[in-house]
Order: sequence, then C-alpha cells, then structure tokens
Amino acid sequence: MKIENELEMLQAGAVFAKGLRPGLLIFLIGDLGAGKTTFVRGVLRALGHVGAVKSPTYNIVEPYELDNQLFYHFDLYRVSDAEELEYMGIRDYLRTDTISFVEWPDKGEGILPVADVVINFTINGTKRVLEMVAK
Repeated sequence: MKIENELEMLQAGAVFAKGLRPGLLIFLIGDLGAGKTTFVRGVLRALGHVGAVKSPTYNIVEPYELDNQLFYHFDLYRVSDAEELEYMGIRDYLRTDTISFVEWPDKGEGILPVADVVINFTINGTKRVLEMVAK
C-alpha cells in the first residue's frame, strides 16, 4: 500500500482498525519518521479516541481505553536490553484481552512473543509504503 501523506497514513490506520480483535499483537517496523505513530493515531482515532496520541519513546508504553477495550502502544527504541521488558512487566500488558502495538520490536527479541501482524513501513522519497503480513 502506497501512502502519499499524513492524511492517508491516518486513513490506513482507520481501515486497519476495523479488523482488530482482543489479543492481537502488532509489530510496527520502520525507520524513524516512517509513520508508525501516525498509523497508530489513525487506528485510535477511528475507534473514538480524542486527544493526543504521541510516540511513547520516553515512557516506553502509552495505554488507551476505548469502549472497555485496552490498547497499549509501545516504543522500544530506547530499550538497550530486552531484559528491561521483563522488569517493566511486559507480560502483564500482552494479554488475550488487550491489543498491543509495538514499535522497534527487534529491541525485545527473545522476550516478546511472535506477532499476529507485522507491518513494515518503508520510506520511499516523500512517500511511505506499508506491507502487512499476518502470521
């Protein structure tokens, strides 16, 4: 899927939101500025979230609750050792009743379970290319 601008990235997130179900773990893979957080913003807004959706780079995780559904948005960019995820209780977040988005999942290798969906974000000039793979 080719994305021309921020609005289209938000729309792609909104379309993706229609297929979400509890228990999903979604990995978002791509360089800085590839649109990962914008995509999550599109998902959450489509599901009724009002307010900011920011990258959880410093907090590592941002929780959202929409219609009694818990969503977690992780950004592991600043994680230097996957064991840090054990200390923060990552397994308590990744439950069958939550939906989790994880940016920079390679930083959690060996600790994170296998994703249900992997979305690759590629920068191609001013455009973005999304490739989604369901496991």
